[in-house]
Amino acid sequence: MLKLGTLGFCLSLGLGCIASVQADDAPGIVLYRYVDSRGVTVLDRQGVPPEYVGKGYEVLNQRGRVVQTIPPAPSADELRDAQAAKLQSDADAHLLRLYSSVEDVDRAKNRRLAELDGLIVVAQGNIQNLVAQQGALQTQAADQERAGRPVPKTLLDQMDDLRDQQQNLKVDILRYQTARTQAEAEFAQDRARLQKLLGR
Repeated sequence: MLKLGTLGFCLSLGLGCIASVQADDAPGIVLYRYVDSRGVTVLDRQGVPPEYVGKGYEVLNQRGRVVQTIPPAPSADELRDAQAAKLQSDADAHLLRLYSSVEDVDRAKNRRLAELDGLIVVAQGNIQNLVAQQGALQTQAADQERAGRPVPKTLLDQMDDLRDQQQNLKVDILRYQTARTQAEAEFAQDRARLQKLLGR
């Protein structure tokens, strides 16, 4: 014969089991289906372990029907391709904002090349002026030497400064020429891409 305390404990335990079964059958309960590292399909009420989330999984209702499918995370190649596609899309949108026709590209190209050509011509003219100034200073230095006098340091410094200025201008000209070549290539690329986007 069971004591009252023992009987009460058994009754409460049984009711708890019944409540647990009823909770499992409740409409809100779902199952998560995923494949583990051994290739075994797992059904779990607790969720998907973090190490398997990236492989994708399915959410099932209490009747075993799939209510949601979480696809696998994209691979590194897929992410790279998606990023490249996004960059190209942004570049295309920018190109279409800049130009409405290939003729617009040609006009912009001509303006840019003319600007760079002008800078080159100015730099070349400045070099010629500096060369003339340097020649005059060298003549003064030669006169000093012929007269048996030392060449003043200020005169030597001026000649050095003129040489430095010429060298800087030559570097500038090389930079302008490089920018010109790059501009031609970029405008050609923009023109070809715009033709494709406009279907011409």
